[in-house]
Amino acid sequence: MASTHLKYLSLGVLVFQTTSLVLTMRYSRTLQGDGPRYLASSAVVTAELLKILACVMLVFKEHSYSVRALNSMLRQEIVHKPVETLKLAIPSGIYTLQNNLLYVALSNLDAATYQVTYQLKILTTALFSVSMLGRKLGVYQWLSLLILMGGVALVQWPSDSPSSPEKEQLSSGSQVVGLVAVLVACCSSGFAGVYFEKILKETKQSVWVRNIQLGMFGLVFGVIGMFAYDGDRVREHGMFQGYNSLTCVVVALQALGGLVIAAVIKYADNILKGFATSLSIILSTLISYFWLEDFVPTSVFFMGAVLVIVATFLYGYEGKPSTNPSRA
Repeated sequence: MASTHLKYLSLGVLVFQTTSLVLTMRYSRTLQGDGPRYLASSAVVTAELLKILACVMLVFKEHSYSVRALNSMLRQEIVHKPVETLKLAIPSGIYTLQNNLLYVALSNLDAATYQVTYQLKILTTALFSVSMLGRKLGVYQWLSLLILMGGVALVQWPSDSPSSPEKEQLSSGSQVVGLVAVLVACCSSGFAGVYFEKILKETKQSVWVRNIQLGMFGLVFGVIGMFAYDGDRVREHGMFQGYNSLTCVVVALQALGGLVIAAVIKYADNILKGFATSLSIILSTLISYFWLEDFVPTSVFFMGAVLVIVATFLYGYEGKPSTNPSRA
């Protein structure tokens, strides 16, 4: 009974985190307000800092709230093992790029289209797992990847809804930018996730310690990226320009959502994760249509979304899927 309750709780957490992050991020990037809009690069940096603090607190709890034990462990695992720590620089830099790309994608794509297209990370993760970890995929898994590509292609199929030439041209350009951002994010997610999984298998460090190491490099890369692309605006209006309560929610969901998923994912089997993905896609579509009003589903989109959902279930049917490890 307790196990069943934990499974349903994990399902609810997975659906809530996935759906709420996408919708709030999309809403925050399209909301018209007074003053400058918050910088995506700043939000990524703030999320990394919050993530580090959260992981330090988790490690602190694991060591019975002993400051001395925490300090000793961090020095031993991070400072005294520079080579092991430096291994995390590669996935950390890629994750930082990915997080910035997600803001770009959701600034140019509606939440429903983004949510379906981003499932291509299953394809990239599978391919990198085969090439980097030597993992073998079954017939159902290869078939699901083909169905997944077909579904995403249908979702990206241009609609025939009438609109003015200027608006159509602007929308088309924005969709291309959003699509490219999602595709690059999928590739980076697949590579970094498999690379991180490989590192976790080679060492016995706590996943929270590994996330602290990732966060440290992510913070450095994020600050460099922020000043490289938004340096003038940061110097003019400050790093936290345009921040409001909604921005804080987005940052918190991005920073802490991964930690929550890492805590509950062990209770979620393949079918449950498939349900979570499906419910998240359906909720994103409904809320985008009824609340955000930035998306009108077509029959082609519906067919594509169904294929993606079917592919998600089918991929977990034979053996265990090659999912991204929990990079919080």
